[in-house]
Amino acid sequence: MVEVPEAVLEELAGPVAEAIPLVVARIPATPAAELGRLRAAADDTWRIRGMTGRPGADFYSGVRPGPSGSPVRDALASLPPLLTERLLGALELTVPELDLADAPDLAGFLGGPPTGGIGMMTMGGMSEAVTASAMLDHIRPGAVPLVAALVRRLATVPRVAALLAVGPEVTDEEGVAAAHGAARLALAVSTTAAVLHRAGIHPRVAGPPAVLGVAIGTAVLLLNETPMPPGYAAAILDKVREEYLMPVTVSGSPPVSGHRFALLEEGDVPEEADFSGNGLVAVVPGGALIRTGRENGRVWMLAHVLEEPPQEVATGWEEVVEVSWHAATGGASVTGAQEVEPQLRRFTPPWPGDYRLRVHARGRDDADSRESYDLWIWQAPAAAEIVHTRTDRLGHRLRGEPEPVRPEPPEAVYRWLDDSTLSVAATVTVVTGAEATDVLRAFGADPAQPESLQGIADDLMNRRSIDPWVAVLDVGGAVIAVEYNGFCGSHTPVLERASATGRAASMYWNVNALTRLSFAEHGEVLLSDEPFGDLDAPPQLALLLSDLDFSDLDRRREAQGLLAVQRFTGHGITAEDLARIEAADIAFRIVPDLPTLYPHWRSIDNALGSDAEALTGLPEPALRGLAWWAAAEAARYADLDEDPDIVASINARSLTPEAHLRARRSQLGDHEHRWLWFALHHATNPDPTSAAAGAINAARYAAGPHAANLITDAKARITTLTTP
Repeated sequence: MVEVPEAVLEELAGPVAEAIPLVVARIPATPAAELGRLRAAADDTWRIRGMTGRPGADFYSGVRPGPSGSPVRDALASLPPLLTERLLGALELTVPELDLADAPDLAGFLGGPPTGGIGMMTMGGMSEAVTASAMLDHIRPGAVPLVAALVRRLATVPRVAALLAVGPEVTDEEGVAAAHGAARLALAVSTTAAVLHRAGIHPRVAGPPAVLGVAIGTAVLLLNETPMPPGYAAAILDKVREEYLMPVTVSGSPPVSGHRFALLEEGDVPEEADFSGNGLVAVVPGGALIRTGRENGRVWMLAHVLEEPPQEVATGWEEVVEVSWHAATGGASVTGAQEVEPQLRRFTPPWPGDYRLRVHARGRDDADSRESYDLWIWQAPAAAEIVHTRTDRLGHRLRGEPEPVRPEPPEAVYRWLDDSTLSVAATVTVVTGAEATDVLRAFGADPAQPESLQGIADDLMNRRSIDPWVAVLDVGGAVIAVEYNGFCGSHTPVLERASATGRAASMYWNVNALTRLSFAEHGEVLLSDEPFGDLDAPPQLALLLSDLDFSDLDRRREAQGLLAVQRFTGHGITAEDLARIEAADIAFRIVPDLPTLYPHWRSIDNALGSDAEALTGLPEPALRGLAWWAAAEAARYADLDEDPDIVASINARSLTPEAHLRARRSQLGDHEHRWLWFALHHATNPDPTSAAAGAINAARYAAGPHAANLITDAKARITTLTTP
């Protein structure tokens, strides 16, 4: 880059300074404020509605161009497209109006144009400002970096710098941000226009879109390099206080270092703290430190900002300590040695004053457990600290008290589950009195069709499918069946078949904390329920569940459930068993059972409306006829009314074995006509009213765009059947 002499810079500053007010007057306040906040957002200052992170990061949509090698073009591409378009629309008529005849001739500072051909590729939907500035950069490579260099230098020239300052009369956050952004964008627009118009570049290349594309990108660079105006900190704090509403709840995983994380207004986490007083919390200037059991890593945390003090002390926590701290400004963040999630930053009230902090902790004694915390915060006068609950061993050690004797819970043998491939969602079923092939058939899998376990998992992930599959392991005296993110082992038909010659028990859990614990013996399901609190267990199960407490949040339900399965069957799954299953890399796809049919037709979501009640007055033959008519209509709309299996089933008014298997397969992700097969299935419901209602409901979905016609025909048939 050729250095522009000071004399030329001074000559350029005059016409640029004269043009800046005209451009500023044409820039709308809202996009100007978005530009003006770029540095504030990047600095992670107070957050307000409408403030994004780094340019474009929060709401850019579409395909983002890769790095171009030009900082100006990359800065332009980083902005949300709508922001660029709003500025282009607001200023494209202003650029030709600028009087820059007195600007110096800058052609000599650009170098010659490139020789040879130029190739460019653009994407549909890209802003004209983006494509035009890219074209300019290819045709006259020196122009864009010259503009960026001149804008930086002009911003320091006194007559220009005076126009960039935000006046003391502007005190609101949006006004300060808009003035800050508009002034620097106007500087960039005026400078770009002067350079391109006085550098001998053809007007078709250096038109308003190119001028504004280069100017907006240059302004982004300048704004990200320039500190926010002096009045901005006070303005944004006023706005944050105006917008802050309670209650507030946030959650996240704060980073832990040296057995601690912090709630602080600002600054680094202090390296020294005294936890000997209460064993959990140490008050420091601007906040508090929380003592963790984990030395490094992350813990789970909830935090609540309350309008009033909590009425009661929460139960289920091992340590609960309440302290006071004084906020100098407000807006404390949960912080640690590493970066924290955005929602944990500056979430406490943005006002100075005295606050109470109640910290709840559990899992500090056990490195294998999920260590977690709950912080409650409210404004209150300073008061003495209170230790509400003191039961964990770490707290006793820190306070210099004798440690309590706390025997490990019996389900501790399943702690390995937390770090396994089953930790998030799975079903583990244990079966006795059966061979592995029998168990596979009970699940609806074909023992003669093994596949790679990893291959099935990869296939389903690529297809985003939840089709069921299972892996089994014979451990001598029992067969263990494992479903990764599956649940067939919790279904009654599977449990009945698996336990036909012995016992079967399963524990299911998923990422949404849904669980089901099931037991079956000799083909009969004894219990299958969500284990929460007291289970209404038959006598043969009550004893083995007596010391398990599924309502205790400190005791993982899936671990307790697996222990109950182990007690019932005499066998449990171990980490070594799971390793053997995965090393064998063998699994089987499941063809699921059809949904169980119930005589609850009124709960069926159908479109018959008031006509549905007329079903109750029809005799069984009429209801059966209506059900199979609906199934036949579903087949007709699906163009399968001549399919041999379907024709045979409709004629027999029962699913043939071949049709039954096809109906089961229709539930899998790569099969079609699911609702057609459901219509046939519902028509077989032993309850005739439910058969008619269910078949009509399924048939309307099978009819697709003709659903209204099918319902009209169904209502007409019902009217005919009920008319004397």
